Amino acid sequence: MPTPDLAPISTFWDSSADAFDQEPDHGLRSPQVRAAWWLRLTQWLPSGASDILDLGCGTGSLMLLLAQQGHRPTGVDLSPRMIDQAARKLGEAGLSAPLLLGDAGDPPVAAGARFDAVLVRHLLWTLPAPEEALRRWLALLRPGGRLVLVEGRWTAPGDPPYAAAAPPLPWLGGVPAERLTAALAPMARVVHHERLTDPALWGRPVTDERYVLIARPSPEQEQQQERPVAPGASPAA
Repeated sequence: MPTPDLAPISTFWDSSADAFDQEPDHGLRSPQVRAAWWLRLTQWLPSGASDILDLGCGTGSLMLLLAQQGHRPTGVDLSPRMIDQAARKLGEAGLSAPLLLGDAGDPPVAAGARFDAVLVRHLLWTLPAPEEALRRWLALLRPGGRLVLVEGRWTAPGDPPYAAAAPPLPWLGGVPAERLTAALAPMARVVHHERLTDPALWGRPVTDERYVLIARPSPEQEQQQERPVAPGASPAA
């Protein structure tokens, strides 16, 4: 299969970067919204300091929370302007973390890199091959690791592409939890499903489908993975 041209998608998000944080759940500027996401991250992610891969990290709002909670986040985004915003946000807080420019569907991490958790929020709908991406993400987990997918369904099938000249996007507008669970079934087991209807998460009431799925690779798949990096080593080094 030929590699799709992601330049139109990168250009779209570059043009959105300056205004991106105006959405309450993007910028987390409201103390209530920030507190709601802080709490959910503590519930969904490992309790101890962990290596977390944040895919489609955008302007770095979740990365900032992860770093403040003591985790070691690594961010990936296709948009150079988003990466710049994330670096600035972390720097202003006196923090730093690896930020990688590239396709979050095929993360440009170092060969052999493994993570305790892969965190993905509202990204699958932007990918030309979302099911292939799920398989790649699961392969980046250490034994016992988890894939945390914050997703939803916001628009109807048949809506036009959000970026001019973008490749076909199978899950444009989001993916229902039932469909995502079915896509994960051959490669992982869903260990947690929670509807995210709390208005505090979004800064407003929502009526569309929003949820989190947490999945773990099957034991057979974990055995097939490469040997994980040594404890304490930087996964992106």
